Amino acid sequence: MHTDPDCIFCKIVAGQIPAKKVYEDDDVLAFHDIHPWAPVHFLIIPKTHIATMADITPAEQALLGKMMVLAPQLMAQLGVTGGFRQIINTGRDGGQEVYHLHMHVIGGPRPWTKG
Repeated sequence: MHTDPDCIFCKIVAGQIPAKKVYEDDDVLAFHDIHPWAPVHFLIIPKTHIATMADITPAEQALLGKMMVLAPQLMAQLGVTGGFRQIINTGRDGGQEVYHLHMHVIGGPRPWTKG
């Protein structure tokens, strides 16, 4: 598994920085966002360091599929039944702030303060 020693999300995966985990397996980690935009807001990240969606290759197809399938399952477990959003920001112009691929999963009653 590729990691970046300077990446905050790699440090969370390694247990060097605490996070409020929602889910974890060998491939992905889901944890609550520290600055939530909605009543329920968590991130799903691959455990391997991939900087952006622009770096994805066909080899990561199953990993991305896993992330997409996991999002509604976790939202249901967290009690979100009225809908949610899945957002992946890519690159500077796409609003990406942390250069480790991550999917925001946000939901709960509107109005949300951001997004």
